[in-house]
Amino acid sequence: MLRNQIDKIRLLFRKDRESYLCFYRILGFFPRDIRIYRQALLHKSTLLRSEEGRPLNNERLEFLGDAILDAIVGDIVYRHFEGRREGFLTNTRSKIVQRETLNKLAVEIGLDKLVKYSSRSSSHNSYMYGNAFEAFIGAIYLDQGYDRCKQFMEQKIFRHYIDLDKMSRKEVNFKSKLIEWSQKNKMEVSFELIEQFLDKENNPMFHTEVRIEGVSAGKGTGYSKKESQQNAAQMALKKLKSDRDLLAGIEAAKAHAEAEEQAASAETAAETQEGSSPTPQPETLV
Repeated sequence: MLRNQIDKIRLLFRKDRESYLCFYRILGFFPRDIRIYRQALLHKSTLLRSEEGRPLNNERLEFLGDAILDAIVGDIVYRHFEGRREGFLTNTRSKIVQRETLNKLAVEIGLDKLVKYSSRSSSHNSYMYGNAFEAFIGAIYLDQGYDRCKQFMEQKIFRHYIDLDKMSRKEVNFKSKLIEWSQKNKMEVSFELIEQFLDKENNPMFHTEVRIEGVSAGKGTGYSKKESQQNAAQMALKKLKSDRDLLAGIEAAKAHAEAEEQAASAETAAETQEGSSPTPQPETLV
């Protein structure tokens, strides 16, 4: 309490006190280093650079915030649902940290109004605000530490915007979302059952791998084929969001397959043309 009062007194003498107050309304506390929070709201489309020439955007903070958010939400879900299975806990956490939920949270706390992006970019129509929310969590962690991050999520987010019990019952079809993504990007997706085995209590379990353009993108286990496919698709969606090497591998595999298909089509066309050439007629003697 005393520290907060001291921060308020210091704020009266700052030229940029409006920015501090703006963040205070969202956070519930004053930033120590406001520059980190400002960077968390910079989309890469702004093309800004630091004095050293490095890109100045929120991508690194988004990476950090993603990891911190997973840990905090996992902690909260674990303590709330005592005795529930790992699969249930994983699915519930995923429903909270998925892009649609984070996008909605960013808008509800007013973060969307502070995000800076280029008007030429169409990214603001997708998950830019959800990405900024993750970056914002990364900023809190760097500025205030893990405990303050957890406090912010518990008191500002879960208390006002997330009903854990209701969220746990929400149906999210990860397989359909992955197929929708594949159709939009013209990628071939397949689900392959790797093995079937028994758990410690002799319950049948299934292990499924999802492949995109023949490249392994995720694996999942479950007590039914459907559950294992859902978990594999969920992992694939998460990796597609963060693993650039995976995306590059998938695109390379697709390009290779298209090149082979074009070569095969050209060869078939050549053979057809050769087979349909007119038979030479014998010369007529005069």
